[in-house]
Amino acid sequence: MSGYSAADLDRCRELIDEVDLRLLELLNERTAIVEEIGRIKQELQMAIYEPKREEQVFANVLSHNGGPLAADAVKRIFERIIDEMRNIQKLKIVQEQVPERHRESC
Repeated sequence: MSGYSAADLDRCRELIDEVDLRLLELLNERTAIVEEIGRIKQELQMAIYEPKREEQVFANVLSHNGGPLAADAVKRIFERIIDEMRNIQKLKIVQEQVPERHRESC
């Protein structure tokens, strides 16, 4: 039997909760930047989906990954993040176009 106790487990879970909140803060910060990128892309009439840029993101995070998270796990996590960010850009474009369409019909 090890020297761990229920208090050790509680302490670790509290640390996880703190890390989760920092991750949430960073994801929201990333989202705000992605929304700005979406506005810029819309103004420049660029596509939301840019496979080359996504590959650059993967290369960046994978080259800086010191573990213990495996590279394939990092890529899956960032694939999910990027997918959600792309959805946010699409949604923002639709939301910004609805008022324009409504104004035009009045």
